[in-house]
Amino acid sequence: MLPADITKTVLELPAEDRLELARRLVESVVTPAALNEAVAEGIRRIEDVAAGRTAGLSEEQFRSALR
Repeated sequence: MLPADITKTVLELPAEDRLELARRLVESVVTPAALNEAVAEGIRRIEDVAAGRTAGLSEEQFRSALR
């Protein structure tokens, strides 16, 4: 399966399944010792947005914040 096909398939999964996959992917490329508080905080923030506890940014807001 090509990366584009995998991406399309994964994006069709429910949010909870995508979050679990994201956790597993991060853990697969970062050794447990290097999985520091910054990564854990990033995962918590993604989960907060996905669960509706925190409002996410629109694409325009995100791009504006990068400038």
